[in-house]
Amino acid sequence: MMQGAEYFLIGAILLILSIIVSKALSRIGIPSLLIFILIGMLTGSEGLGILDFYNPVIMQFVCVIALIFVLFSAGFDVQATIANSILWPGIGLSIFGVLITALLVAVFAYFVVSLPFIHCLLLGSIISSTDASAVFSILRSSKIMMNRQLKILLEFESGSNDPMAIFLTIVCINFLSSKDFSGIELVFVFLSQLVIGLLIGYGAGKLIPSLLNKINLEYNGLYPVLNVSLILLAYALATSLNGNGFLAAYTAGLMMGKSNFKHKINLYRFHDSFVWLLQITMFLILGLQVFPTKLPDVFVMGIFVSAFIIVIARPVAVFSILSFSNLNLKEKFLVAWTGLRGAVPITLATFPIIAGISHAETIFGIVFFVVITSILIQGTLLSPIAKWLKVNK
Repeated sequence: MMQGAEYFLIGAILLILSIIVSKALSRIGIPSLLIFILIGMLTGSEGLGILDFYNPVIMQFVCVIALIFVLFSAGFDVQATIANSILWPGIGLSIFGVLITALLVAVFAYFVVSLPFIHCLLLGSIISSTDASAVFSILRSSKIMMNRQLKILLEFESGSNDPMAIFLTIVCINFLSSKDFSGIELVFVFLSQLVIGLLIGYGAGKLIPSLLNKINLEYNGLYPVLNVSLILLAYALATSLNGNGFLAAYTAGLMMGKSNFKHKINLYRFHDSFVWLLQITMFLILGLQVFPTKLPDVFVMGIFVSAFIIVIARPVAVFSILSFSNLNLKEKFLVAWTGLRGAVPITLATFPIIAGISHAETIFGIVFFVVITSILIQGTLLSPIAKWLKVNK
């Protein structure tokens, strides 16, 4: 019992410390997510040694739960009328932007990281998508007053581009695990992930508001519990049918956001707080998984890959996809800069470790450096760059 109480004590202190420190440092432009990771690292076995915790399976489980509701909350907060106007540019970035980024990173890493090309393609796939939790929290916490349509495009892209990154990652892992896949099978896997995820998310987004309007629960506090359960059900159902559960959660949020139903305001407030709790927990646990003594081995590789993504890969993908959009040059540049990496890449980086893929630890270390530098550089400079570009109106 004492051991359990000690874990609760440590967890409570870490949560309180994370909130207080992030409040203080966010005033000088340091993103909260970076602070949460660093506190986790400081607490770990190679920091102060307060909590010795390394378990990729548990970390992956926590990250999946957090991402389900980060994506749902993001969709829930999107205005449907605005989402329609940026639908095709958002879809282009979510599919082809991810693919272009993954391929460019793979080619670059092949000459820099000294790994086989398929491992470099795995690395590129893992870090090919922008991270919803990083983009949402920084855009909202920094209070950047950018064009509403531009903000929704950034949130829509980061919320919907994970399926492509997950698909590419799984394909690479299956290939490295000596599982044979034909081209037709790969296309089928991708379409099933996309179609099933969309259909179940759409159905859940339609049925949940109707259920909340008709059901009469004795206590108002049960409505958020019911909604959480139904979103988890939608994710699990989509995943069990070989669909993309994250896409189902995001689509359900989109559909619920455009519907009018009872307790909608209360649900929005609940999920806002709930997602912050999940994000803090997720990034603290991610920080605990990192051993600083192992980082120098991949420091140079991580810095080079991160710089390549920020300066070349992300801008090439964005400007090629948005070349025919109605966004001006300054807005396209801001979209290119807002290519933050976060929890999704680190979560995907645990997949090769659990699958026993060779060079998995090296890939995880590089991904960690990419995430840290992305949040630190892109996240910190996002607000000043938006003001400099004069898109914060």
